Amino acid sequence: MPDDTITWRAMLAETAQVVADRTSALWLCQRASGYDAEEFMGELDNPVTSRSATHLHDMVRRFIGGEPLQYVLGRWAFRRVDIMVDTRVLIPRPETEMLVDLVLEEVRQKPGSTIIDLGTGSGAIGLAVLDELPLSHSTVWMTDVSRDALDVASANVAGLGRPGISARLVHGSWFDALPVELKEAVDVVVANPPYVEDDDPDLEERVREWEPSLALFAGPDGLRDIATIVSGCNQWLRSDGLLLIEFGSRQGDAVRALAIDAGLCDVEILQDLAGLDRVLRARTSH
Repeated sequence: MPDDTITWRAMLAETAQVVADRTSALWLCQRASGYDAEEFMGELDNPVTSRSATHLHDMVRRFIGGEPLQYVLGRWAFRRVDIMVDTRVLIPRPETEMLVDLVLEEVRQKPGSTIIDLGTGSGAIGLAVLDELPLSHSTVWMTDVSRDALDVASANVAGLGRPGISARLVHGSWFDALPVELKEAVDVVVANPPYVEDDDPDLEERVREWEPSLALFAGPDGLRDIATIVSGCNQWLRSDGLLLIEFGSRQGDAVRALAIDAGLCDVEILQDLAGLDRVLRARTSH
């Protein structure tokens, strides 16, 4: 690694050659520098410190070794929130942002709403919702069966600042994590559960190798956890409460059938920006 007389401009060019991706090189250099995107551009002709060079060298080594960029950086943007991520949680993906829009559409005019973010992982969905609502507008209960994931979510709650006071982190499997007083009192249940088939041949090898299997795989058909959530939501949602679940692009018909069999109303399968089936939207009737 070069000594500390090299500028960030030269370091960026060198890193882009090594990783063969200028955008990834830019993010890596920004992270190593400690500056945000705008500040970094003003530092391009300043020298790189030995400490920053060492940090960058380590990140480049991990990246070219196959580790996903998001884990190498340790953070990733999800809507307006900068989410801490590592191998304990899934990497937040753009298609999941759709769930946040649907939650906000439902509760924005309903102050005092109670929202359940099941299988919260990094906390991305619940925290993005709180970030875009007025302070103390809604309470978001964020559950996960993985204590490791809840540790990451807890750090992200702290990082969110004042909106984080309306987050409630609880450990347990799906609805089992919740206090009984929430039964039939919840306005929205939202989840991005595991939905990958155990032997899915289309799953990227990098995803299979690096992201937590507990948050990915859900049995031979990928529907195990979705079925649990759909069948259990009637006990927790209030009358006309809203259920939102992300699922795999080939699971739309099966998920619709699960919702209808559970007695849910206004069952819809919504498409993502790529035109693929992606989200179940349904309501309770009791």
